[in-house]
Amino acid sequence: MGREVFQGDPLGDTEEANAYQQGVQRGAIGLLLNSIVLAAGSFLIDPLCKHFGPKLVWAISNFMIFIGMGSTAIISALAARRGQHMYENWAKSAAIAVFAVLGLPLAVTYSVPYSITAELASESGGGQGLAMGVLNLAVVVPQMIVALGAGPWDGLFGGGNEPAFGFAALFAFTAGVVAWVKLPQLAKGGYRAAGVGHGFG
Repeated sequence: MGREVFQGDPLGDTEEANAYQQGVQRGAIGLLLNSIVLAAGSFLIDPLCKHFGPKLVWAISNFMIFIGMGSTAIISALAARRGQHMYENWAKSAAIAVFAVLGLPLAVTYSVPYSITAELASESGGGQGLAMGVLNLAVVVPQMIVALGAGPWDGLFGGGNEPAFGFAALFAFTAGVVAWVKLPQLAKGGYRAAGVGHGFG
């Protein structure tokens, strides 16, 4: 937010430093709104999964992340066009809106995969502990890859964050397709919210 959307620089002149500070403050507000939407959305997951089924809810959440990450890349690109104040002001508002909306798929991510895993493990007679451990690895390993690789990947394209956001959008879209095609159709009425989480947020 500070560098790309607000075009600030903490080491620049007074105007750039102030712009960077404003971007950081707006980003913090965006994260707050994200958490509020996440908390509110958590109460909707159970009825949504019982009505539409956890498979569809999980797939749609990935498509929402795809749209959000793609929108973030576009917002960053538009904000980088100095002098076009209409785009810059629009980008600042849109960035906060995307922050907030992404709270809903994040709420799904923190619960539905664990419920699906627990139900499938129970039906197959396997150990739920092992299944949850594998699922946690599926969360942690991509986080490590992003932490180590996002910077060099962005550096290949000039240092902006748009390539990483674009790559994230591609993976989210792929995850949505895989969830829709590969996950078995679970009973809507039999959905039960899992009481576990990976603890990463």
